[in-house]
This record gives sequence, structure tokens and C-alpha cells, in this order.
Amino acid sequence: MTNANPCERPGKLYRAKCSKSVWTHADEGAFLKIALQSLCLANLMAVWTRQRQRDLLRLTRSAYDGTHIRLRQSKTHRRVVIPIATPLRTALDAVENSETAETIHGASLTSQGFSASWRKAVDKAQIVGLTFHDLRGTAVTHLAIAGCFEAEIATITEHSMKDVGAILDEHYLSRDSELAESAIKKLKMSENSGNIPK
Repeated sequence: MTNANPCERPGKLYRAKCSKSVWTHADEGAFLKIALQSLCLANLMAVWTRQRQRDLLRLTRSAYDGTHIRLRQSKTHRRVVIPIATPLRTALDAVENSETAETIHGASLTSQGFSASWRKAVDKAQIVGLTFHDLRGTAVTHLAIAGCFEAEIATITEHSMKDVGAILDEHYLSRDSELAESAIKKLKMSENSGNIPK
């Protein structure tokens, strides 16, 4: 029924290993210590905005107004308004303004060029098995650890609530001891306040 043989050039095979693809605080610290300023900014933007690489690379200066970042996601075409936390605001405000710069990073970066620079920095920081995309899923975990509901997380990341639940359930929460600590603290607080019958 077809002139092409799909088995002739299958291309690269990809297997997701999300359960092992979470950036720890130590990983982030090691990366930020050795990476160029532009890569550190990209890291902070990924962690604090939870957006995809291609959307962050093309983000213009006009998208940031000092308190929020506004963008239209290239994949979903949804408009997103993201409140900016202090760590990212400090980094964005420290970026030198240039009349010729179109993007927040100060230059138009290709996805391939950025990825190559990112991989070199990751190797230099001796981080194994983690990618830029993993920061997005890691951020979902951080929001959950902070006590955010799935609906709140979905509002920021623009995942569906179903996808947020799947990400947390299958890939991240099962390996994060901080969540267990958080759960026990909440249980103790509830017992101390008398909400649980004795």
C-alpha cells in the first residue's frame, strides 16, 4: 500500500526515564556555579516559569514588565501570564538592556546552538542523565512540595490537570522524600490542632 519501507530508516529510539530525571538542589547548584550567565538565566526561567525551551528562547523583552511574564505557548497557542518570583526577577533586572537586543537573552539563539551550550555546561558540572526539559517536570514537583493543588500547578504550567496528576503520580512523587516529610508535618499539625479524633 506504500512505496516507503518504514523499517528502512527508523531513526532514533527514545525511551522516557522520567522517574530518574529530577534535578536536585545539588544539581542546580552545581550547574549555576559553572554555567555562563545566559545559561544560568535560562535555568532560572525554566524553574520559575515552568515553560518550554523554545518559548523561553524566543521570549522578547517586552514580554517582561517587571512583575509578570506574558507569552503565547507555541505548542498549545494558549496565552499565559506568569507572576515572577524574587529570584527570577532579580536575575532579569540584572540583565543589561540593549537597544538592539530583541530577546531577554540578548540574542536570537537557535535551539541547536542552545542545546549544544547547555550540554557542555551540564558535562562540566558533572551532571549525568538530566536535560533542560527535565527542569519543567522538576518544577511541577517543587510546586507540589510547596503544597500547591493540581489546579494551581496546571494554571502555571498549562498542563491539563489530568497530565499534572499523571506526571506527579507516575514519574516524580514516588521518589521524592521531601513530600513524605511534608505529609508527616501536615499530619502532626492537624493532630495538634485537634482536627483528627484521638
